[in-house]
Amino acid sequence: MPVNPTRPTPPRRAAPVEPEAVYWAEHAWVGGTVEPGTVIETAGGRITAVRTGAPTPPDGAEPLRGLTLPGLANAHSHAFHRALRGTAQIGSGTFWTWRRVMYSVADRLTPESYSALARAVYAEMALAGITCVGEFHYLHHAPGGTPYDDPNAMGHALIAAAADAGIRITLLDTCYLASGLLDERRGKALDRHQLRFGDGTAAAWAERIDALAPAGDHARVGAAIHSVRAVPAAELGTVAEWARGRGAPLHVHLSEQPAENDACLAVHGRTPTRLLADHGVLGPDTTAVHATHLTDADTALLGGTRTRVCVCPTTERDLADGIGPAVDLMHAGSPLCLGSDSHAVIDLFEEARALELNERLRSRTRGHWTAAQLLRFAGESGHAALGWPEAGRLEAGWLADFTTIALDTVRTAGPPPRLAAQTAVFAATGADVRHTVVGGRHVVRDGVHRSVPDVPAALADAIQQGVSR
Repeated sequence: MPVNPTRPTPPRRAAPVEPEAVYWAEHAWVGGTVEPGTVIETAGGRITAVRTGAPTPPDGAEPLRGLTLPGLANAHSHAFHRALRGTAQIGSGTFWTWRRVMYSVADRLTPESYSALARAVYAEMALAGITCVGEFHYLHHAPGGTPYDDPNAMGHALIAAAADAGIRITLLDTCYLASGLLDERRGKALDRHQLRFGDGTAAAWAERIDALAPAGDHARVGAAIHSVRAVPAAELGTVAEWARGRGAPLHVHLSEQPAENDACLAVHGRTPTRLLADHGVLGPDTTAVHATHLTDADTALLGGTRTRVCVCPTTERDLADGIGPAVDLMHAGSPLCLGSDSHAVIDLFEEARALELNERLRSRTRGHWTAAQLLRFAGESGHAALGWPEAGRLEAGWLADFTTIALDTVRTAGPPPRLAAQTAVFAATGADVRHTVVGGRHVVRDGVHRSVPDVPAALADAIQQGVSR
């Protein structure tokens, strides 16, 4: 029987976008170059005009001092992992020891406490210039696996949290059925921590997600396969068909750990990538997250199918996962994007920088991606992976989502403005963000979140009251 240990958070509509607004960017990243004095006109949540060559703000325009970039897209998030920051960094261990700590946090969340935590986490993202998040969501039911009265209470809580924080969200509702591999049709039973993740079958997962109707134009729904460990091979096609039938993005954790590869080879005689390919999961609407431990054939399969790859460098180094073959994947044909995953830090500039610097350490050569490429991974490419192909450029007709970093902080001061893109990627942090605009509406102004004015306090309260015991 459904239970309701706390009242499910009802879906709420996003705050209305301002009908018209005009911004003047001191410098703006337009068409791959830094343009001084750029006027950005918006209406109905979209950019209606971009005009360069305006040395001073026109009457009525709101000035954005610094470098204005298209909004950043965090393509892979587990919002509740933010409660692990600090705790997960104590002692030694591996991904698997970290996972036990993660489960202890997941056990304590309710729709109400998760909404409060996610609201604060998404506000932290807005402060860091992130205008859209892909929430890889598998915390579906009450502890023990009993559905809430509203079977999508937790998903609705996340959608409402994003609206409160003023950012867009793609809720990647995740199919999670097993704790490990047994054979083609069966997986190992979920353990007590994982019971709240599961729907029993992919068909039951699809029935639940069909009832998930987001309120507000800030939210879209996609699908996710947690991993080949958590979804038996015979169930993979059901999830893929659900996504393809609705034109929705499909994401999947892939080869994050060698143990996943070893188990898949032992049970199926194939790598996880090959298994996904054989069941119709790969393709240009699919994003493989991590893709760290691949064979050359895996890389060719991902690239040949134009499957996107989301790399999460700060999490992959925090959990000692390894450095994946991102350069090879790009050359093979896989578009790249970025995510902050477990939120060891929330900083897409650091994710972009780490992608290049990790490859320098691995290869002992420099210059694998330009600053322009890394900015596209952090913005336009991430939006496309999340089903927002109309976001990620400062162009007329595109969504009016953009962010401004200061060029006069201790990290960014000094280089000439024409090198501001390089400064952003290789020196700036989320702390340098001064403005974030979503749908033409100022969400962060002068470094202050307009609807969550004290984000640190909101984070502390949500973690200490709703998660810590």
